[in-house]
Amino acid sequence: MHLVTAATVPASSDAQLITAAVIAIAVVIVLITWLKVHPFLALIFGTATLGVVAGLGLTKTIDSFTTGVGTTVGSVGLLIALGAMIGGLLADSGGADRIVDGVVGRVRPKALPWAMAGVAALVGLPLFFEVGVVLLVPVIVLVSQRSRVNLLKIGIPALAGLSVLHGLVPPHPGPLVAISALKADLGTTLAFGLLIAIPTVIIAGPVFGNLISRYVVVEAPSNVFAEHELATAGAPARSEPAEEGNEPVERARGGAPGSAASHGPVVPEDRVETRRRRPGVVPTVMTVLLPVGLMLARAIGEVVLDPSSRLSQVLVVAGTPIVALLAGVVFGMFALGARVGMDRRQISASVGGALPGIAGILLIVAAGGGFKQTLVDAGVGEVVGNAAKSVNLSVLVLGWLIAVGIRLATGSATVATITAAGLVAPLATGLGTNGVALLALAVGSGSLFFSHVNDAGFWLVKEYFGMTVGQTLKSWSVMETIISVCGLVFVLLLNAVV
Repeated sequence: MHLVTAATVPASSDAQLITAAVIAIAVVIVLITWLKVHPFLALIFGTATLGVVAGLGLTKTIDSFTTGVGTTVGSVGLLIALGAMIGGLLADSGGADRIVDGVVGRVRPKALPWAMAGVAALVGLPLFFEVGVVLLVPVIVLVSQRSRVNLLKIGIPALAGLSVLHGLVPPHPGPLVAISALKADLGTTLAFGLLIAIPTVIIAGPVFGNLISRYVVVEAPSNVFAEHELATAGAPARSEPAEEGNEPVERARGGAPGSAASHGPVVPEDRVETRRRRPGVVPTVMTVLLPVGLMLARAIGEVVLDPSSRLSQVLVVAGTPIVALLAGVVFGMFALGARVGMDRRQISASVGGALPGIAGILLIVAAGGGFKQTLVDAGVGEVVGNAAKSVNLSVLVLGWLIAVGIRLATGSATVATITAAGLVAPLATGLGTNGVALLALAVGSGSLFFSHVNDAGFWLVKEYFGMTVGQTLKSWSVMETIISVCGLVFVLLLNAVV
């Protein structure tokens, strides 16, 4: 039996609730895009507007918002923090460079776009998009210069790998927010996300990169290496490879002044000291894939094993997201920290130094969770669900369309995911485990649609690749749209067979 509490009873008529939702979303959009208010504050003001216009009352609005914030931070915030720690270890130890060198240095020129897509997808599992761009752009430029290949033919596949993982695969903030809001199973969503990510990266990456490079010719910028010196603190040259695991490396994370990455944490002095060697490819890849493997093992075990068996119970615990990511952090502290010569103080600085940079993301996600909970408690989600049923519109398409609209208006994939997931959350109760996971991925796909001038990622790519606004629209923006559309198409195809 479904219990209906006072908080979940619609506060007003359907027309008033829809009006309240539209006005609240408009307030968020105007504050972010026109007045340049931080999304965290914009979501708070949008929530207040929603509660007042919907007739929920200030007291109930505050209660709903704080409940949503607490729930979101407890479920999503911990996972984002642990994922950032793995990313910090990967960057500071030189593990990201090791993956790049180990793969790119062993492929033929014709296969470089495919190799770059694979490397970016692998590196992008634990890293946020902006950090991945800072790490990979110098490699992309160098490969383009040495192979005399159009920069976009190499760069688009790498950007596609990073972007697809950012939008569709946990533990990135967007997918985690959608999973939390819709109460989707993380293991199932992860499995479906990886299944969709592979063909999506191929189409939006090497295939589209090969096509657009014929029409948009971009020469590798020469100034990117000077900027990258600040981001990598003198990463080792790749022209003289040394014996496995013994190259000198210096590593610090951050970004070039004025770049999106420069808004991260100030790098402590103990994080820029010279390391004696770099980690091997195998321990680096194991660190990246360990959390994913544990969560996938749990999802598979729940399907094929007896729930009462000892192995099934072990997999359930080991595959719990927080346990899986914590295992990745601990393994990385030894495989990417101690093994390369970092002492305990340096390992602690690397892990802790990853946290300040995600503070802004956590605040936005938390405020978004409060906004979502207020939408649900006011009854807006039920109204949207009833409207969708009356027009016989697939909930997967509805979630995608809402996310597309918010993405185009705000430029924020996270805000688009939060808002869309909150609006369609009531519809998820009628779906099975697979259906809810696919709905989360449909929302994530919609949140990537057509990045343009109101998106920080647009300017990050434009500046690093030395492109004009027109060239960036033709390449990066179209690539993001292809990812979004392909994501929806593959979601619908999976929905037809699972």
